Amino acid sequence: MVPLKRRKVNCSVTSDSSGDRTSKFPGVVIFLLERKMGASRRAFLTRLGRGKGFNIEYSLSRSITHIVSENNSGEEVRTWLDLQTGGQGREGGEGRTARPGSVHLLDIVWYTESMHAGIPVIILDRHRLQEREKPGLELTVVSVPSYACQRHTPLLHHNTILTDALSILAENAELSENEGRGVAFRRAAALLKSLPQEVRGAEQLRGLPCLGEHSLRVIKEVLEDGVSHEVETTTHSEQFKAMKALTGIFGVGAKTADRWFREGIHTPSNLQRSGHTLNRAQRAGLKYYDELNLPVTKPEAVAIGQIVERAVHAVLPGAEMTLIGGFRRGKQTGHDVDFLITHPDEGREEGLMPKVVSWLEAQGFLLYQKTTGNSYLESKEGPARPASNMDRFERCFSIFRLSTDNEGREIQTGREIQTGEGPQTYSPTLTNTDPHTHSDTHPHSKTDSHPLPQTLVVVGDHAQKVSWVLGNSQCSGPRSWRAVRVDLVVSPYSQFAFALLGWTGSKLFERELRRWAIHEKAMTLSSHALYDRKRMQYLRASSEEEIFAHLGLEYIPPCDRNA
Repeated sequence: MVPLKRRKVNCSVTSDSSGDRTSKFPGVVIFLLERKMGASRRAFLTRLGRGKGFNIEYSLSRSITHIVSENNSGEEVRTWLDLQTGGQGREGGEGRTARPGSVHLLDIVWYTESMHAGIPVIILDRHRLQEREKPGLELTVVSVPSYACQRHTPLLHHNTILTDALSILAENAELSENEGRGVAFRRAAALLKSLPQEVRGAEQLRGLPCLGEHSLRVIKEVLEDGVSHEVETTTHSEQFKAMKALTGIFGVGAKTADRWFREGIHTPSNLQRSGHTLNRAQRAGLKYYDELNLPVTKPEAVAIGQIVERAVHAVLPGAEMTLIGGFRRGKQTGHDVDFLITHPDEGREEGLMPKVVSWLEAQGFLLYQKTTGNSYLESKEGPARPASNMDRFERCFSIFRLSTDNEGREIQTGREIQTGEGPQTYSPTLTNTDPHTHSDTHPHSKTDSHPLPQTLVVVGDHAQKVSWVLGNSQCSGPRSWRAVRVDLVVSPYSQFAFALLGWTGSKLFERELRRWAIHEKAMTLSSHALYDRKRMQYLRASSEEEIFAHLGLEYIPPCDRNA
């Protein structure tokens, strides 16, 4: 059956089973316009109205007295009506289209107020569809640079509806291991994020880079109908939902998830019952699945940072640590927490990670960890291309235990810490109450060797009492902690600026920086170094600003790298 929005409607009265139902208000016949409302919301509102005794027609007909729409102007609805009726019989009255008895063109506000009142409310001016000024067809900028690393891309922007649609298609392509298609959608979304104004018509995008035919088709459909059929189909696809669920398991990539999907495994529960042999990371990911898929807040990240910093300073005084990733770009939530560690004295950072991990394990803060050594080697011929896109720093992929207990209970040691003066509340702290995560074999297993800090991160408006919980402590009662993904990276001081740039993101921004370096400057950029292939030499840098200068780019601060 041809969708209504594409079907010419005969001006003779159409029959509809809903029209035969008894109505409490026979003089009011309502048609809900699906354009920009969406099919599911329209169906819900139809059921709601009919349940309250309103006559809601699903087909356009002569009997309609009220047309209700959402996020449309009067001109947009009249244009839509002309397309359905072939432009027949239109009056020039404000907000009305020719039908026997004329039709009220109304905003969804009238409908919701009528549902609340249980009767059709009196139509006021604020209920009638407003006329929108037609936006100019030209953007206020002369041109938009082709590379995302040349543009300022803030966290908050004007085209969220469009970028959300493109991001879903990008994610679906990535889950299908179609990297090129995913990058194309990501680049289109990044361009829209950087625009200084809302896009209201496809004409505004004429001549701009990074917008392929497919992306433009999706954008145009969203602008005209409020939704993209392809995006709706994707989000309701069984494969997309299954792939998202399975790749949400820590340690599971798209290739493994696809194999399981083809075997009929669609959810973590299916996997748990399947009897598959899982590696250590996947077992931990499955065990803490729900918690690891909860957003991590900035206060939680800061609280974890206090613990990590304490561990780092305990084993290497003078070391420096920075919160990186999305939080450095201004995000208030993320899916994990990343820290970059270094020491001003080059070489002293070597072998640091095993010592930090031992300290954290001895205190019981790690539910899982996997540590890798630094495999980066610098040669006169320039950096060799790594086997993968990952850098080769010393690092630890871990799952932390984060306390969510804010009741300030005295637990075994009775060590209670009062928050400071003034209106404050604490940010979540880390506990270590699971005796199974305690290691007695490590040289740093003595819990009193490195006591936990007597300070606390505080935010907000209310003061509370809290307790640090030591490694050998146990707590009875309901569980008061959650699992959080934490990555620790150790960089030599001479590579710190490059590591900081690489680990700050976003992923597309970093990809575009490397693409710019290769194609525009004949250089090779990584999270370790910048190599000039023309001069056959490394270009040193002690800050991100210096790296941008080497590349001939304007410095883009972290808050504007959200491409």
